Amino acid sequence: MKSKLLVVFTMAVAAAMAANAQAPTKVGVIAIQGAIAATKDGQKAIAELDSKAAPKRKELDQKQTDINNLKDQLNKGSNTLSEATKAELYKNIQQKTTSLQRDFEDAQADMDQEQQKMLQQLGQKILAVIERYARDNGFAMVVDVSSPQTPVMYASPSIDITKEIIDLYDKNSASMSAPAPAGKTPPPVLPTTPRPTVPKPPPTKQP
Repeated sequence: MKSKLLVVFTMAVAAAMAANAQAPTKVGVIAIQGAIAATKDGQKAIAELDSKAAPKRKELDQKQTDINNLKDQLNKGSNTLSEATKAELYKNIQQKTTSLQRDFEDAQADMDQEQQKMLQQLGQKILAVIERYARDNGFAMVVDVSSPQTPVMYASPSIDITKEIIDLYDKNSASMSAPAPAGKTPPPVLPTTPRPTVPKPPPTKQP
């Protein structure tokens, strides 16, 4: 009786081990933000966005220069200009500063919108690559560690598949058109237009 039970137990253990061996058990990590930006498509998209933003950035920089020039004029004439002139300069600086801030916010909103369009396209393609890679290589899970909020305290470099995904994406990007499963939207990855410095003008003495 004990012999039969031992045989049955041994067979059950063997079956369980075989089942576990067939199921994917590997876990991988990927920095998806860096992966998207490092692909050829990502680099092209970044260059296009930067080129599109360049004229507006130049315009904002010029407005900032105008404000700085007015500030210099106000500071240098603090002891020679009349109080009325200083008050007018101060008012002009405030108005231009407010206008610059609004222009920057509008430009930033436009850039964010352009980024989201690009991310939807590239994100769907790279997620399809990740899923294909995971299936082909027996990964049970792939975790995105791009965000500081990702609850991963440590991950060995040996399970980082970022480079593999970048290479596979670039290799197959021309033939990829299948969208990623619903509900999987990648996080933003591209750098935004640098925020212009909008210093507050120095106060003037009131008459």
